Amino acid sequence: MKNRQIFDQVLDMEKQIGELYEQLGDLKGKLSDLLEENHRLSMENHHLRSHLDHTNHDAEATNSAKQKEKSFPGEGYDNLARLYEEGFHICNLEFGSPRRNEDCIFCLDFLNKTK
Repeated sequence: MKNRQIFDQVLDMEKQIGELYEQLGDLKGKLSDLLEENHRLSMENHHLRSHLDHTNHDAEATNSAKQKEKSFPGEGYDNLARLYEEGFHICNLEFGSPRRNEDCIFCLDFLNKTK
């Protein structure tokens, strides 16, 4: 009978080892799924970050261009200021007509707005 008990114990251990092997296979499958999902999410995160960086870079370039436009009025402004200094109106009321040695508040307002 002692031999029978040993045989039964070996059968139980074999059964437990089989169950553990199945559990190990299940865990291996789940781990594989998790690794694939982690890789997919890492790639998506990388693409989103590069898209965000690209969008931020475009926005910064646009803002920089707008600031340059605001800080440097440009050639048109210089021409209008020169015309005003030469004694001509640059306002929409009397554009191009000569000023009579007096300042025009409309012309000055226009020059101040474009600065």
